Amino acid sequence: MPANLPPQYYEADKRFRNAKDPDEKIAAIQEMLGIMPHHKGTDKLQASLRAKIARLSQESERTLATYRRAGFYIRREGAGQIVFAGPANTGKSQLLAALTDARPDIAMYPYTTQTPMPGMMAYKDIQIQLVDTPPLGHRSVRILLSSVLRVADLIAIVVDLGQDPVYQVEYTLTELAESHIVPPSGATPEVTADGTYIRRMAIIGNKSDLPGAFSHLRQLRERYGASFPVSAVSALEGEGLTELASALYDALEIIRVYTKAPGHKADMVEPVILRRNATLGEAAEAIHKDFKRELKYAVVWGSGRFQGQTVSKSHVLQDADVVEFHV
Repeated sequence: MPANLPPQYYEADKRFRNAKDPDEKIAAIQEMLGIMPHHKGTDKLQASLRAKIARLSQESERTLATYRRAGFYIRREGAGQIVFAGPANTGKSQLLAALTDARPDIAMYPYTTQTPMPGMMAYKDIQIQLVDTPPLGHRSVRILLSSVLRVADLIAIVVDLGQDPVYQVEYTLTELAESHIVPPSGATPEVTADGTYIRRMAIIGNKSDLPGAFSHLRQLRERYGASFPVSAVSALEGEGLTELASALYDALEIIRVYTKAPGHKADMVEPVILRRNATLGEAAEAIHKDFKRELKYAVVWGSGRFQGQTVSKSHVLQDADVVEFHV
C-alpha cells in the first residue's frame, strides 16, 4: 500500500534535514508523524521515525549533560530571565555585579568570562534573573551559548559606548543569527517553521562615562530606537542603573498582579507574574488550571473604571492590580 504522503509532510521533512540540533529535529519528526496518514502503508515509516526520535532524545540528553558540565546550563529563576550578549570587553560582568549580588571575575582584558553566570536583580517587589555570558565570536562558544540564548525572555545586547556602537550591535545580531536567533518583526511566533527562534531584545550602552559616549548613544537611538529599547549606563560609576532596571522590566513585557481573598487583606508580597495585556481569566489559570473554569467573577482595584469594580474573565489587567477572585 503506498504511503500517499501530503505536501506538508515533505515540508516538515525539509525542516528536519535543515535542523541544527536534536531538539529541532525531534520537533520536525513529531510534526511529520502528526501529518502522515496512519495505515499499513506507513507502518515502517512510522517505526523508523520513532526510532529516530529515540536516538535523538538520547543525543539531546548527552548534549544537555555536556552543557551542564561546561557550565552552560542556567536554571531559570525569578519573574523573568534576561541574558547579556555582546562582543568582548563591553563590561557585561561589571554590569552584572552592579545590578545583582553576583560576583563575576572582572578584568580590563577580554574573555574574562568563560561560562554563563546568573545573578538576581531586585526590582520593586520581584526578582529578575540576569545572566552574564562569554563574549560572542568563537564558534564553539556560540554553539554552547545558543541553548541559553534561545530560552531567554529577553536578550540584552551590551555595547561599549567608548567604541563604534553600531558595529558592535550589528556584529552581535549577526552572531545571534548564526544561532538562528533573531528579533521580532511584527506579530511572529516564538519559533518559526524553519527553526528560527524569535526573541525580544534590548540594547544597553555601557561605559557612558567615557569620552564620545553621548554622541555614540545618539547614534544608537537614531539607528535602533524604533526597534529596541536603548539604555545608557556606567556600570563602573553606578550611573543610570535605576533607570536601566526599570527599562529592562518594561522590555520583559510582564505585569505584577496581587491577589486578595474575600474578607482579607491583599497579598502584596508575592505577586502573580503575567504577560502584558493578560486577562483576568489568564490570571486565574496561572494560579491553578481549574481555577479559571470555576471562576464566577472578580473584583479589581487598579485598572477598573472605579476601585473595587466587578469584572469578567475578559477584563485586561494592568501592572500592580489587586484582584479578589470569587468562585
